[in-house]
Amino acid sequence: MAAARSFLFVPGDRADMLAKATARGADAIIVDLEDAVAPSAKQEARATLASWGTALADSPADLWIRVNQPGELFEPDVWAAGACRPAGLMIPKVSTPAELERAANLLDDVEIANRMPGNSILLLPIIETAAGMLRIAELAACRRVGQLMIGELDLSAELGIDPKNVTALVPLRMQVVVASAALGLEQPLGPVSPNFRDLEALHKETEELASLGFGSRPAIHPAQVAVYNEVFSPSPDAVGRARKLVDLYDAALNEGRGAVTDEEGHMVDEAVVRSARRVLDKSRRDTTE
Repeated sequence: MAAARSFLFVPGDRADMLAKATARGADAIIVDLEDAVAPSAKQEARATLASWGTALADSPADLWIRVNQPGELFEPDVWAAGACRPAGLMIPKVSTPAELERAANLLDDVEIANRMPGNSILLLPIIETAAGMLRIAELAACRRVGQLMIGELDLSAELGIDPKNVTALVPLRMQVVVASAALGLEQPLGPVSPNFRDLEALHKETEELASLGFGSRPAIHPAQVAVYNEVFSPSPDAVGRARKLVDLYDAALNEGRGAVTDEEGHMVDEAVVRSARRVLDKSRRDTTE
C-alpha cells in the first residue's frame, strides 16, 4: 500500500468520534490513548478501543494507535493496541533505543498471542525530546521502526524556542528527514498544527514541509485532512512526467545504458528516477480511493 498522506488523531475514549473517523477522508486513523485522553479515562479508552479496533482495522484507512510513553501505562496500552491488529504504534516522547526495544519485544509477544505474522506491527517514534533528537539515528535504526514523526510543540517547549519560529525549527526538521532517508524509512510525518480555520495558511505551511522532504502530516481536526491529501498528492502533470522518466530510463537499461537524455536535454540517471518512482508510488494512493 502506498504511504499515507494524512493521519487523523481521534481520542481513544470518544466512541462517537471513532464511529465517524473512517468517513473523514484520512488515509490513516490514529486512535490516541495519550494526550487526548485524561488520566482518569485511560482504562475507558482501552475498553473503547477494544470495541472499535476491529472495525477500524478492517476499514480502508490504515489503523495506528498512539500509546502512552514508556511507563506504567505503556504495557497495558501495547497489549490493548496490538489486539486490534493495527498497522503500527506511535510511541511518544522517545528518548532512548531501549524504549523502542521494549516496545518491539512486547509486540513479539502480542503477535504470538494473537496469532499474527511476526513483525506485522510497526513502530513510529515521535521525536519530541532533546534527548531523542540527539539520538535520532539510533532510534531510526531500531527494530520494527518504519517511519518517524517530529513533535514540535513538546520539543519547542523543552528547547525554549517559539514553535512559530520556522528558522529555528528547520534544522531540527531536517535531522528527522535525513535520518529517515539514511535508514531507508518512509518519509517522516510533519508536525501537528492547531490551525484548522485558516486553511490557506495551513496549505502554504504544509507545502513548505513537503519541500523539506516530509511525506505526510497528522490532523487534529477533520478540516485539515483535505489540505494534507492535496499537498502530499502529486499533480497529474507530475505523475505523467515521472512515468515518462521511468519508462525512458528502463528502456535505456534494457539497452545496456546507465543514463539517458530526456526530450528537454536533461540527463536522467538512477538518482533522477528514484525521485520519479517516489512520485508514482504516492500517486497510487489517489487511484485506490
